[in-house]
Amino acid sequence: MIIRSRAPLRIGLAGGGTDIESYSGKHGGVVLNASINMYAYCTIIPTTDGVIKINSYDNNSSLETKSVPRLELEGNNLILHRGVYNRIVSQFNGGKPLSFYMSTSNDAPIGSGLGTSSTMVVAILEAFNKWLNLGLNKHQMAELAYDIERKDLKLEGGKQDQYAAVFGGFNFMEFNTDNTVTINPLNLDKNRVRELENSIVLYYSGKSRSSAKVQLELTNNIIASQIEGSKNNHEKTLDAMQKLKEIAGKMKEYILLGRLDCFAKALRDAWENKKKTSSIVSNKELENIIELASINGAEAVKVSGAGGGGFLLIYFNPINRQKLIDGMSIAGGKVYPISFTFDGVESWIL
Repeated sequence: MIIRSRAPLRIGLAGGGTDIESYSGKHGGVVLNASINMYAYCTIIPTTDGVIKINSYDNNSSLETKSVPRLELEGNNLILHRGVYNRIVSQFNGGKPLSFYMSTSNDAPIGSGLGTSSTMVVAILEAFNKWLNLGLNKHQMAELAYDIERKDLKLEGGKQDQYAAVFGGFNFMEFNTDNTVTINPLNLDKNRVRELENSIVLYYSGKSRSSAKVQLELTNNIIASQIEGSKNNHEKTLDAMQKLKEIAGKMKEYILLGRLDCFAKALRDAWENKKKTSSIVSNKELENIIELASINGAEAVKVSGAGGGGFLLIYFNPINRQKLIDGMSIAGGKVYPISFTFDGVESWIL
């Protein structure tokens, strides 16, 4: 038996940061995002040799050990894989160890701003869900993924990525003060989706996957500073977060109504206010790339994720598509055309 799963990565359009619990628990958060045709993948092959083998191509790490009820976390690699395994065994398998081979990979580098870590957790969870027939529904899956990352592994971040990976599609997400989450899917006309796909590309400024570790550390620092700002009621941070929520609401309406000129302005406003949530969200290198994109026809540019680097989301008039792609090659990064997916995490058995 072979179990496979995949979960879609996402682009953040507006509201990112307001899903951090230190903020949403007090003020409520909203996020507008959309899943894309880039994925985190997991394969599990059950074995009977009493051994756990894991190969992670996303971070070039591997593990081989005897089957145990709990894998050590402190100072070890494959922290996400270990965390999911520990929770599965303790909560769903009566503490009895499992024997298997696992392989994982990701279409984007970790920490690059597309929700890679949380999406990987969802993909691994779904593979176990399929194998062990756990029967987790979508909300249970997303909440469990969040608990593993934020509570078991003590990794800082928000909630949007887990829900985007599980549900898929365009979603307006509400993170309520009672810690519940409301998912509002946007039912868009096919032509509107096609127009957006023709009007958006992603640009990755990282030269190789070796830069992912540096970006991940920077992302964690940005999130930590946003958490500090919301916990300590820093006026600048709170004002920016409130504006990001308002922009997310407006952007949702613009997409539904097909007012893409207003969508572009809202995207610009989202980036300007995102920069106000932390002094390290942007930097000179990022601003130079954004300026280059603008020279080559971009109407709006923002980082998809916490900031500091990673993937840039570039919006433009489709007439200027090739001009923009050719122009961005000067900066030495890579342009990724995207299409949107409306399916969340999936799994199957061979």
